[in-house]
Amino acid sequence: MFAIEVRDHVMIAHSLPRPVFGLAQGMHGATFVVDAAFYTRELDEDGLAVDIGLATGVLSEVLKPLNYQNLDELEIFKGKVTTTEFLAKHVFDQIANAIKDGRLGEGGGRICKLRIMLHESHTARGWYEADL
Repeated sequence: MFAIEVRDHVMIAHSLPRPVFGLAQGMHGATFVVDAAFYTRELDEDGLAVDIGLATGVLSEVLKPLNYQNLDELEIFKGKVTTTEFLAKHVFDQIANAIKDGRLGEGGGRICKLRIMLHESHTARGWYEADL
């Protein structure tokens, strides 16, 4: 299997209002480094799995509505606990929709699996991955 992985970041504020989260129950900020890996079984005639430029652009577009936002105040997250894993699935769903809409060009049709990884820090990360 082939893969192209692109990276961006997003700065957010949120709270995790449940006792299991200890000090993170209160409002706090986070800068997530976000990796998106696009998997294909084949390369195209130019030797590409996915166009890196298009993949980078789609990741940036998906993260833009979250950047510098308080996630607790966004309607799409009302009543949700915005953990790293939850946010990874959110980004996954948005990118999967972009692939379905053809925003990764012809190469998008070859993508058979997607993995979204959010790095909370240099010691912790979470992700969501699934076949498309």
